[in-house]
Amino acid sequence: MKTIAIIPARGGSKRLPQKNIKFLGEIPLLAHSILYAQANNDIIQEIYVSTDDEQIKQVALQFGAKIVDRPLSLSGDLEPTVSALKNVLEQIDKKIENVILLQATNPLRPVNLLKEAFEIYKEKKVDSLFTVSQNYQKLGKIENNKFIPFNYTIGQRSQDLEPLFYENGLLYISKAKLILKSKILSENAFPLKMNHIFANVDIDDQNDFDYAEYLLYKKQ
Repeated sequence: MKTIAIIPARGGSKRLPQKNIKFLGEIPLLAHSILYAQANNDIIQEIYVSTDDEQIKQVALQFGAKIVDRPLSLSGDLEPTVSALKNVLEQIDKKIENVILLQATNPLRPVNLLKEAFEIYKEKKVDSLFTVSQNYQKLGKIENNKFIPFNYTIGQRSQDLEPLFYENGLLYISKAKLILKSKILSENAFPLKMNHIFANVDIDDQNDFDYAEYLLYKKQ
């Protein structure tokens, strides 16, 4: 029973065209996640890139990943990530136990993150694990031009806020059987808390890309 990594990488990015093959540092964005998976080959046996784009396929192959063609029906803007993961499992037709989702848009990860996360995943005997970060902002909504606080009262100190967390997208580990049921996170999913600066990187537009580039060079 294998553990594989899947990196979904569509070609149809609108806000930052062809972002998955745009060079971040000396290599394409996509390659950062491929190399991260390769650095954890004691856990990951195979690396698959799910894509509908020929240029992305060439980059993936160049850096040593395997390709699974993503059907156009699963490549739309509104298509959930789990559909690409499920499609990979259905196409490769192998006995897979665990799937590690590495999102190409989260290219920077702490070196030991996966090793630590996978140990916890096995120890807790859960069906899935994902990384979360604590939110320290005072949040609210605007209705009828009025700001309505959500997680605090006016005048409350930031350090006194009730702890709230968000999915930072750095890492997901799931049982293959769960993904085949069209789920990434199970009811017993373990939230791995981490507040590393890399958790702030999720590339959607040029500003996000510039920030990732800044951190990449700063950390070298």
